[in-house]
Amino acid sequence: MRNDMQALAKTRPEPGLWMERRPVPEIGPDDVLIRIRKTGICGTDIHIWNWDDWAARTVPLGLVTGHEFAGEIVELGRNVTGLSVGQRCSGEGHLISNQSRQSRAGKFHLDPATRGIGVNEQGAFAQYLCLPAFNVVPLPDEIDDEIGAILDPLGNAVHTALSFDLVGEDVLITGAGPIGIMAAAVARHVGARHVVITDVNPDRLALAAEVTDVVPVNVATQDLRDVVAGLKMKQGFDVGMEMSGNQAALDQMIEHLVMGGRIAMLGIPPGKSPVDWSRIVFKAITLKGVYGREIFETWYKMIAMLENGLDVRRVITHRFDVAQFREGFEVMRAGSSGKVVLDWG
Repeated sequence: MRNDMQALAKTRPEPGLWMERRPVPEIGPDDVLIRIRKTGICGTDIHIWNWDDWAARTVPLGLVTGHEFAGEIVELGRNVTGLSVGQRCSGEGHLISNQSRQSRAGKFHLDPATRGIGVNEQGAFAQYLCLPAFNVVPLPDEIDDEIGAILDPLGNAVHTALSFDLVGEDVLITGAGPIGIMAAAVARHVGARHVVITDVNPDRLALAAEVTDVVPVNVATQDLRDVVAGLKMKQGFDVGMEMSGNQAALDQMIEHLVMGGRIAMLGIPPGKSPVDWSRIVFKAITLKGVYGREIFETWYKMIAMLENGLDVRRVITHRFDVAQFREGFEVMRAGSSGKVVLDWG
């Protein structure tokens, strides 16, 4: 194996990423070395590419970015058991401590000391990745590398969708990005009755209808009240999933929820947003903030669902060789794609 590799890094405080030669990471006794096969481009990666205020505050210059991946284990640390060289895997990109109350209680996804690969620590946009063995998620044969590379965002969708019981419920999803679309597919898979997804991007809404059995609604041209009436829903939606980070979308969701409705929020509004809390209180609405994935319950759930017929492959709309990474990022930045996957060969 060569002692250097190709890697995409954030080396300048300006828009873009740059391909460089970097040393292959050295692993510690509790780590594994993964040869990367496929990576997905995430919305977070777009923030880093654009070098917006959040990225400039958060991401150290020189960092290898990327956190959605699938690959193959090529080296094991001396303390690692239960894994093997040649094993296909993806992995949890949130690196946790073992000191906090949350971690010691097994609530790993709530650890306040969490750091992210490709955001705070060296990431997966490279030919090789060093990852703690604890974070490795082996892939069954039924899940190929392409799907393995989007398990991280699918996990966000699964965590959001499974926040509340969906069996027989009517569900409203605001934001038809890839995660919103996958959340709609999960809702249908687990037994929701009506699933409505809203956006103002016709391409994203058309993709949602291709991926799963969902009612796409362009709120720029359609009145959601007419949709509710057409579905013969007497009171409104039981469960909302806010994926857009848009205050108007959240307001609309609250308006169309039943008394006692429940909302899982994954979308992040920019800055501070005005909220009419009286509407939430008087409708007895439950709000749950969703961050990342439940480690590792979400991974078990989504792998089981994929093995049992959940199909999200059509959410991948573009595939590029890593040498074409600029084209991949431009497609994502244009806002009309689904998931974009890079092939590392």
